[in-house]
Amino acid sequence: MAKITVDLNSDIGESFGLYQIGQDEEVLDFITSANIACGYHAGDHNVMNRTVKLAKDKGAAIGAHPGLPDLAGFGRRIMEVTPEDVYNMVIYQVSSLKGFAAIYNERVNHVKPHGALFNMAAKDPITAEAIAEAVYDIDQSLILYGLAGSELVRAGRKRNLHVAEEVFADRTYQPDGSLTPRSEAGAVIHDPEKAADRVIRMVTEGMVSAADGTELPIKADTVCVHGDGLQALRFVEKLRQVLNDHGVFVKAVTHS
Repeated sequence: MAKITVDLNSDIGESFGLYQIGQDEEVLDFITSANIACGYHAGDHNVMNRTVKLAKDKGAAIGAHPGLPDLAGFGRRIMEVTPEDVYNMVIYQVSSLKGFAAIYNERVNHVKPHGALFNMAAKDPITAEAIAEAVYDIDQSLILYGLAGSELVRAGRKRNLHVAEEVFADRTYQPDGSLTPRSEAGAVIHDPEKAADRVIRMVTEGMVSAADGTELPIKADTVCVHGDGLQALRFVEKLRQVLNDHGVFVKAVTHS
């Protein structure tokens, strides 16, 4: 029987200025891929530099986490943007992180859109295609992270990009495979034990129960824990332990 492998990622580098968000240094001890904010929804030039170095020192794959230009709303509010906006926003943000990676002789391994941009691209093929085009034009070797079964995954494959289908440890699902909007009750899972049980099922069985009880098939190349959550450290620590206990090999998504 082939050994099951999965990536464990977290959105980090989301502090900015005087505002401290998350427990990046501790979380990096347990994840294999770091999605680093690029200054639009969170992060700034100082934080980006520091987080890239931290990720390198901890051995995590470095990824760009571009979002909508919405610092006040943490990039989680839907905005009316054109495909040109989306393309240029992704180019700008990913390129900036590539610059910081270069000074540490590191490369950006993957791109994962953040928040509202991620959710828009999951359902809207035009937004998804703009993101995939930007990633392709920057560097065809970049791995594109998208919600499992989403339009972004399809757009990435259409562009012949290496795509990683992502599942979420701390979010619930709707019957169509989308994430439950944060504005709805029960959207976020706060219990690490419950989250770990769901993740093990997604990774080993390829199934997840939606909020209404619908059983959904799902592909899990990479598992996300949101780094800004109050229990982010407990979540990643518990997940890493449970994955290890079930014989699942945790490693970053790569081309090999």
